Order: sequence, then structure tokens, then C-alpha cells
Amino acid sequence: MIAAVLRKSALRIVRLSSEADFQGWRDAARRLALNDVAPGEILWTISGNETDDLFAAGESLREPPKGKELKVSREFVERAAVVICHSDPDRFGFLYRLLCRLGREPHLLKIHADADVRRFEQMERAVRRDIHKMRAFVRFTRMGDGDGERFIAWFEPQHFIVERNAPFFVRRFTGMRWTILTPHASADWDGERLALGPGARRSDAPAEDATVELWRTYFRSIFNPARLKVKAMQAEMPKKYWRNLPEASLIPEMIRNADKAAEEMIAKAPTKSAPHHAAVRARHWSGEAEAEQSQEAGTLAELRRQVDQCRRCPLWRDATQAVFGEGPENATVVFVGEQPGDQEDLAGKPFVGPAGKMFDAVLDDADFDRRKTYVTNAVKHFKFEPRGRKRIHSKPNAGEIQACRWWLGNELKLIRPELAVALGATAAQSLLGKAVPVTKLRGTTVEREDGLRVFITVHPSYLLRIPDEAARQAERGRFLDDMKKVKKLAGM
Repeated sequence: MIAAVLRKSALRIVRLSSEADFQGWRDAARRLALNDVAPGEILWTISGNETDDLFAAGESLREPPKGKELKVSREFVERAAVVICHSDPDRFGFLYRLLCRLGREPHLLKIHADADVRRFEQMERAVRRDIHKMRAFVRFTRMGDGDGERFIAWFEPQHFIVERNAPFFVRRFTGMRWTILTPHASADWDGERLALGPGARRSDAPAEDATVELWRTYFRSIFNPARLKVKAMQAEMPKKYWRNLPEASLIPEMIRNADKAAEEMIAKAPTKSAPHHAAVRARHWSGEAEAEQSQEAGTLAELRRQVDQCRRCPLWRDATQAVFGEGPENATVVFVGEQPGDQEDLAGKPFVGPAGKMFDAVLDDADFDRRKTYVTNAVKHFKFEPRGRKRIHSKPNAGEIQACRWWLGNELKLIRPELAVALGATAAQSLLGKAVPVTKLRGTTVEREDGLRVFITVHPSYLLRIPDEAARQAERGRFLDDMKKVKKLAGM
């Protein structure tokens, strides 16, 4: 819909069709900027039920001079479409002011210290976070049966995200007929057509149905008291969302009883490996292989041959092959990751998948030649869970890490590096012999009893898992700073 622009006194009044009418804002902002209308001369409003042609009632904008253009980067357009969903009533004027500045300062968005840019980034993050929370916390209630079956949900977003988020729910629940009600707007999908409507009240949503108790049962079953971190849980599931989540009624009691439940779980845990592990080891672990691996290798090539026959833990059974380290035998720096991924398992080489490509790119930015370093993993076989045709990474447990420490220790003895870099928690645990808080120790160096310095940072795969683009770029910058520190520590 084209936004209406009305001249009243010294102000231009722009009426948009809705709170998130980006197309209307974009059209009006372009014409206003081309006519050199200053930000302070515009009043941005949301139209009610007006049907009259406001151009007829007011003064239309004159045509801009011939050949005059407004050039704006695609990045700004895409990010502004997100920011316009923010609940800040000044967002339309703020975005127009930023647009005018970009006309004079085309590289403005790269200046993160600028007050307007910081505000723009904060608003974008807030909207993206709200979009994520809506996708995570919408809970449907079933109404009717057969042809009359419909699913209805109530959600209270902080920002005007319904219109932007509705296509996600269409893709996720294409086969359902559903309605999502919020105070700002509603979205309705009848199986063929998506319709957006006005906001609703909490009382318009149906009461809980039988599926709610099933959801609570599921939530109880997946709750692990030993891994409970209340602050982290509340950061991911803020209390303001609890009143609309069926499982939220269970949370206070589960938190209170977590310590007791964890003690009971530990008491019931087996004290030794399951019997079938011993049977597998007996079938596949030959005396010859055991004798070979009891001999200390004199070179990395010998150690590689031994790793190919590794049966120290059950991971070898499903993996394609062991993935040994790669790099010069006299490397100054050894980078240690977690374990091979899907592509590494197939190629037989470390760090060749998506995380490896991210790792290479950051090293290149740091002017750090990977060919002069040695890269390896704490665990040498790929641990995964099959999902259809895909193999999904599964984190190694403490026993598997301990079993593989023998291999990593021998790699380090042969290379004798000046510095080892722990990429993530698994690598840090393997190098230091105990679990350490990577977030707290990131960017620091710990010296082992044997004199080896261990620099701690995150695994590059962490960067790939961050959904927010701005946050991902910020974390990439931190990782780049870490690599520059490593280069300086190693004297390279």
C-alpha cells in the first residue's frame, strides 16, 4: 500500500497502513528524501479506517529533479524491514533520519560507535529476539474434530512481529488450520490462504485442552536436573512468557527439587560400562592391535597408523574412519577441536567442513598461515545420531574424551609445540584433564604441569550456530581477536 503524505502547516503528515507497513514507509521515505524534506518536517502516523484519498486533500510532493537518485544499500533495506517492527513509536522518523544520513555517509552502518548505528543494531536485535521467542513459545490448543478441527494459540510479543513471522508458521504447520492471536494483530491460516487481522484479547483464546497435559508430561521427561542452570534457563525462557506456557507451572517445583533429583539420578547411574561394550571390544580388539598400540610411536606417521586401529571406545564402530591431525611435525601452534564432523569423517582430514571453512577464513583475516600450524581433535572418531539420511553431531562424553587423551598426548609429545589452542569445552577438557568454564576463561592462557601453555577460546562451529546476523558478526570479531592473540603469543 502506498503511504499517504499530507501537507499540514510546516509538517508533512505520512499515514502508514499498519504498525509494520515497511513498503509504505519505504515508498514515502524515498519520495520525501528526493524532495529534500528534512526529518524534523515529517509527522509519521498510522491510519485508522480512512478511505479518502489524502493526496486529494493535501499537497502532493513535487517530482524530484530529473536524474536525481537515492542510492541505499540492500543491507540497510533488509535490516530496516526488521527494525520497523520495533514497538518504539519513533522508529519511522528514526529510520528516515538514518536513511538521510546514509545518503551523505554511505558507509555509516560500518561505524559501530555511532549513536544512531548502535540504536539501529539494538532495535534489530530486539526484534529478531522477539521473533525467535514467538517461534519457540507459541503453544496451540486444539478446537473441534474432523473437518472442524482448528488450532488456536495466544502469544504476547513485545514488538509488531506477527506479519513478519506468520510465513514461518505457514511453512512449519502447513497441514494444520490455525490461528495465532496477539494483542497487536492476528494471523489465520485455513490451509490455503494466510489472512492477517486485528489484535485480540486473552479471553478470545480457548481454555487448555487434553494436549496440554501431554506437553507437560513431555517437559517433565526431558528435564535433566543435573544440567539445570537457572539463570541460563530464564535468559532463554524469560518469566514474562511463563503465563502463556503450559509447562511453566511445573518450573518452580522442578527447580526446588533439582538438587535432590540430581542426587537420585547419580545414585542410580551404572558404575561400569554396559555389558555389550565388553562383548564388542572382545570381538574386535585383537592381541596384535593391542600390542601395537602399547608401543610408543616415534613419528606422527606411525601414530597415525595406530589411530586407524583404535578400539579404545565404542565410537569406532559407526564412524567411517579415524581422523588424525594434520600439519608439520615441528609446528609452533597446535589447534585442538572437539571431534570430526560429517565431512571430516568422510574425507579423513580435520577441519574441512563448514566450521573448518570458518576457521580458515578467520585465520586468513588474522594473517595466520594455517599451513604452519597443526590441527587435530580431542576425539578421533565421529560421534553422531542418524536422522533420516543425515548424521547429526553428538557431543562426546567424558569417557570418550578420556579414552582419546592418550592419542592427543602422544601427538603433543612428538610435535612439542610452544602453544596449544583449545577450541571449545571438549578440547579444553582433553588438554587440561578436567572440565573448565570456557566462557569465563576465554582469551586466557593456562600453563600445564608439563609447561605447555593452553590458550582457551570457542570452537568456530559456535559462530555458525548464532541465528542473529549482527551477533554472529560480533562473535566472529571476538574470535578474530583471539586468533591475533594466539599469533602474538606464538611469536609468529
